[in-house]
Amino acid sequence: VQLQASGGGLVQAGGSLRLSCVASGGTFSGYSVGWFRQAPGKEREFVAGIRWPGSQSVTDSLKGRFTISRDLSKNTVYLQMNSLKPDDTAVYYCAVGSRIIYSQLAVPSSYEHWGQGTQVTVSS
Repeated sequence: VQLQASGGGLVQAGGSLRLSCVASGGTFSGYSVGWFRQAPGKEREFVAGIRWPGSQSVTDSLKGRFTISRDLSKNTVYLQMNSLKPDDTAVYYCAVGSRIIYSQLAVPSSYEHWGQGTQVTVSS
């Protein structure tokens, strides 16, 4: 399966963006999908994940601002990001994996396939 992340861009602080992750050559049905981000000079960090059939997780520091959702009819997973801050600036990646238990959603090595990333830049 190939993943295509899109929706990034330049936004002012306080604004919103919705990232999309589309699977081609496969389907998200039966799989867990995660969003991670990596800022320059920093390690890749977990943002949010959604398991099959539906339990979700958002990292504590982003709860209330970021939400993850899935539209199986469009084979797409979304990351809605509100009240964006300059610290949210990073490349955002989506990833997919099978048989990921809830406690492992935040672990990058749990995922088998990664998208190419989409840049999000938040200006102050």
